[in-house]
Amino acid sequence: MLRLYSWNVNGLRAVHRKGAFLELLEQARPDILGIQEIKCRPDQLPDELISPPGYHTYWAPAERPGYSGVALYSRREPDSIHLGLGVDEYDREGRTIVADYGDFLFITAYFPNGSRDHTRVPFKMRYNADFLTYIEYQRMQGRSIVFCGDVNTAHREIDLARPRQNQNTTGFLPIEREWLDRVVEHSYLDTYRMHYPDQAGAYTWWSQIGSARIKNIGWRIDYFFVSPNLTSRVLDAAIHPDVTGSDHCPVSLTLDFDWNDG
Repeated sequence: MLRLYSWNVNGLRAVHRKGAFLELLEQARPDILGIQEIKCRPDQLPDELISPPGYHTYWAPAERPGYSGVALYSRREPDSIHLGLGVDEYDREGRTIVADYGDFLFITAYFPNGSRDHTRVPFKMRYNADFLTYIEYQRMQGRSIVFCGDVNTAHREIDLARPRQNQNTTGFLPIEREWLDRVVEHSYLDTYRMHYPDQAGAYTWWSQIGSARIKNIGWRIDYFFVSPNLTSRVLDAAIHPDVTGSDHCPVSLTLDFDWNDG
């Protein structure tokens, strides 16, 4: 089995100071871990985060200090790593890492936030559209796809605690939700909903205001999607709200692959 994890850490240095990050590596022992919103460059990190025992690490920080950025921790060295989508306006923000494991491409991505005043919604939708074009191109080349990360969108009303009050809030705008509809129309599978289609109260992000996490007033905006040819390989998908340290919690996916098979 392969244990895949994704976590928006909301600042890798901050979550490390709380002791949460290395604790996740040691206790969950993911085979692959994609993290988002690292908010740092690797040269700002201690050795235990750069080279934890048993892991290869890869980094795509943002040019802007203290902002965005993604990273990948992997027990097995990928066949190749590609940083970004090849589009400068996205890649300078450190939003995407693509790792080729032969059996599948693993993509960790930090999708843009539309911003409270919606000014970044057009940028978000451009990134989303180009991301879908990229993974569809890879599928046309015969590749299997696993993508994960903070998509910054709750897909359906079941995916947030207060859908009626958030109809005009970025992250639940019709145009944002329609993009996830298109992902599903292209036959990609939301692995959590594959196993738990009617599970309410399953959230991955909570506001840091007003005890939202304690009250479980949250949003499910972190996902694992797979291309349809991997459906039979999906053993389980999970959300881990007990893991603290960030305003997001990790999500995970278990796949039926044997690393010893190469």
